[in-house]
Amino acid sequence: LGKVVDVVSKINTGAKYDSKVFQKSVGLNGVGTKAVNALSQYFKVSSHREGKVKVAEFERGNLVTEHKEAKTDEQNGTLVQFVPDDTIFKHFHFIPEYLEKQIWNYCFLNAGLKISFNGKNYISRNGLLDLLTRETNADTAPEGLRYPIIHLKGDDIEVALTHNNDYGEDYHSFVNGQHTTQGGTHQAAFREAYVKVIRDFFKKDYDASDIRQGIVAAVAVKVVEPVFESQTKTKLGSLNVEEGGQTMRQFVFEFLSKQLDNFLHKNPSVAEALKKKIEQSERERKELAGIKKLANERAKKANLHNRKLRDCRVHLNDEPPVKGKQEFFATQKETTIFITEGDSASGSITKAREVATQAVFSLRGKPLNCFGMTKKIVYENEELNLLQHALNIEEGMEGLRFNRIVIATDADVDGMHIRLLIMTFFIQFFPDLVKNNHIFILETPLFRVRNKQETIYCYSEQEKQRAVKKLGNKPEITRFKGLGEISPDEFGRFIGEDMRLQPVIIDHGDHLQHLLEYYMGKNTQERQEFIINNLKVELDTVEEIVA
Repeated sequence: LGKVVDVVSKINTGAKYDSKVFQKSVGLNGVGTKAVNALSQYFKVSSHREGKVKVAEFERGNLVTEHKEAKTDEQNGTLVQFVPDDTIFKHFHFIPEYLEKQIWNYCFLNAGLKISFNGKNYISRNGLLDLLTRETNADTAPEGLRYPIIHLKGDDIEVALTHNNDYGEDYHSFVNGQHTTQGGTHQAAFREAYVKVIRDFFKKDYDASDIRQGIVAAVAVKVVEPVFESQTKTKLGSLNVEEGGQTMRQFVFEFLSKQLDNFLHKNPSVAEALKKKIEQSERERKELAGIKKLANERAKKANLHNRKLRDCRVHLNDEPPVKGKQEFFATQKETTIFITEGDSASGSITKAREVATQAVFSLRGKPLNCFGMTKKIVYENEELNLLQHALNIEEGMEGLRFNRIVIATDADVDGMHIRLLIMTFFIQFFPDLVKNNHIFILETPLFRVRNKQETIYCYSEQEKQRAVKKLGNKPEITRFKGLGEISPDEFGRFIGEDMRLQPVIIDHGDHLQHLLEYYMGKNTQERQEFIINNLKVELDTVEEIVA
C-alpha cells in the first residue's frame, strides 16, 4: 500500500517485471493509469488490501491529499475515480454504447467475469462464442448466418468464426486482453492460415477473396511481452509468440490446420454450407469482373483530373519512415477525409483544412440510395466508384487511406437525407468501416451569437440560450443554414483542434440488413407513422431569457 501514490503517478512503477504472472500482460509500466491521472482535473485512487485501505487524491497529476492507511471491511481491490480535464477535453461526454462495447470485450475475454456498469451486470460464459453471437445476432436472427458459429480453443489461442451475407470481412482481434482494432500480425496470420486450411480441406485453389468474403471472426491470442506499433496498442507488431519461439504465422496455422480441419470433418453440413458460400462469392466476383475492369479504367482517368477530390499529403496506408516512426503513426491517426455536398461547402472546408492530414471529397447533389442493390452498382455509378477509389477500399480495409471518414452535410432536411444516403452506402457495402469506428458525423455550429466584445458559436438551442444570457443586451444572432454560409476563417475553428465529431456506432442489436430495410427501404407508411408518433416540437425561448 505504501507504493500506491508511485504506481499512479511515477513512471516505471508498474511492478510487472520478472514475474511469470505478468508475462502475457498488455503493459508493464502502468502508463495508462498515469496518463489518466495527468489528464484529469480530479483523480482519486483507493486501494484495499487485507483489511487496510490507502487513499490518494490528485488534481491534474499533482498530489493534493495523501491519506494515512486506515482499516476497512472492503474486499481486496482498487477503486479509481476520475473527472477528465475540461481544459484539454473540451465539451467531453461519455458514450454509453462505446463503454458498453469495451465492457463486453473484457467479459468475452475473461469468461465468468462479471462487470457492473450503471446498475447493469455484464457476464459471458462462452468467451468469443458469445462475442460473435452478440455481433451477428445469432440468437435472435440465426437466418442471417450461413452456418452456426464455429468455436475453437487451444493453449493461448481462441477463435470463433462464421459467414453472413454482408460484404467485406469483419474481424475482432485481441492480444492479452487488448482489443487490437487495427489488427496486426496475429490477424494477418489468421487471414492467411484460414485461406490455406480451407483450400487444403476442399482440395481446391479457391481465390482468397472468395473464401473470406462475408466472414465474421474473432481471434484472441496470448503473447509474451507483445510489441505494438504505437502506445495506443491497437495494432500488434510481434512476429513471434515469444522471444526465440514460434512465429505468429506458424502458431496460428498449426492451430487452425488441426482444429478447424477436424471440426469440418466432424460437421459435414457446416462444411457444405461453407462451400456454397465460397462458390456464391466466386460467381458474384466473376460477374463483376467485366464491369469492374471498365469502371477502374474510368476511375484511373478521372483520378488524374478529379476535381472532386482534394487530397492530403499523409495517408493511413503510407509506409513509415526509418526515423520518427511514432510521430508518423500519430500523424496517420489524424488523417481525415471530409465528404461534402456541393461546391460552396467543399470550398470552405478546402480553404480551411490542414493540408497535411485533411482531404475533401465533394459530392454532386444527393447520392444514390444503395439499399437492396448489389456491389455492381458501386462500379456502375461513377461517383460511388470514385469515392471507393479515393478511400482505397475496393480490395479490403488494409489499404484504407484515411483513419477518419467524416460526413459533413448541412444541418437541414436535405443535409440529413444526404447523410443517411452516404451512411447507407458504407453500411451496405463496407460495413467494416462502421464497425471499426472510421465513420463520423461532423458537428458544425447552428448559431453564432456575438456582440462587439465576444463571439460564441453554439451547437444547440440550449447553447444558444446560454450564450444570449451571457452576452446580454440583445446580441446579434446568426443561424447557419448551410456549410457554405460559414466562412473559411470560421470553418478553421470547427475542423481544427476543437473539431466535434459524432462516431457512427451500430448497436449490437441492430442487424445491418434489418436496419437498412427499415430506414431506407420501401416501407414509407411505417416510417411515416413512426415520425407522427414520435414528433417533437422545439419552441424558441430566447426572448424569454433576454427579458
